Amino acid sequence: MGERAFTIKVHDRDNVAIVVNTVPQGHKVALADVAEGAPVVRYGEVIGRAARTIARGNWIDESLVLLPEPPSLDDLPLATSPAPEPPPLDGYTFDGFRNEDGSVGTKNVLGITTTSVQCVAGVTDLLVRRIKEELLPRYPNVDDVVALNHTYGCGVAINAPAAVVPIRTLQNLTRNPNFGGEVMIIGLGCEKLEPERLVPAERNRTVAGEPPDPPVLRLQEESFHGFGEMVSAMMEMAEKRLARMDRRRREPCPASDLVVGVQCGGSDAFSGVTANPAVGYAADLIVGRAAPCCSRK
Repeated sequence: MGERAFTIKVHDRDNVAIVVNTVPQGHKVALADVAEGAPVVRYGEVIGRAARTIARGNWIDESLVLLPEPPSLDDLPLATSPAPEPPPLDGYTFDGFRNEDGSVGTKNVLGITTTSVQCVAGVTDLLVRRIKEELLPRYPNVDDVVALNHTYGCGVAINAPAAVVPIRTLQNLTRNPNFGGEVMIIGLGCEKLEPERLVPAERNRTVAGEPPDPPVLRLQEESFHGFGEMVSAMMEMAEKRLARMDRRRREPCPASDLVVGVQCGGSDAFSGVTANPAVGYAADLIVGRAAPCCSRK
């Protein structure tokens, strides 16, 4: 006798299920005969129509499913099957770092980013290593230091319409609540994208009683004589920020202050019955029901 097949059926209306243990693992199998042109149903929704008759127990690959014509984006509904109301998530808090702009971080991290030049990446990697070895142990309330490197080039048409997308991405990286407004910007000085464009005006801060401390450092400044002086200047810049960050303390914050990022880890047939529903359900609770109460954790 062959191995018994185990399958996962997601919705009562489904006429396909996910194969768990037999080859090909993770693919779909027909739970009933599906006539040519009949709907193929998964998650209780029609995902296509049978290209030809599919017998019960058959493996359903892409060649057996005809996909419908996609609707126009202008006519695409936001939701055709509203989700049921989730239970309330009232009164839950977490201990976070409250930032000056009102956002809340779950960590206290020094972020070091480059401008529009990937050729600074080696310098920022070196800087992070030096900070971790020489500075970070002195500031126990700072969780980490990270380099935000990328592969964007310096010779791009920075004012072209499409350039707004990568520029906005770089800007938003500096706004991560875990950085607390203390991000450092390292540039060469020859790139077309001015480093100041990555940081909102309010982040070019001046601390009371201290000289101006802008978040931007250009490696090609004439005052630097050699690479050693560049690194020393970056280390000094980092230590000022670490000293301020080390004074920060966690405080109870409502769950509604959480910023949650989700990422696809590489979809397969199991994603829709494991990670995706769990992440979606948790996000629904936080986004839709998190109330600004601090009565319990």
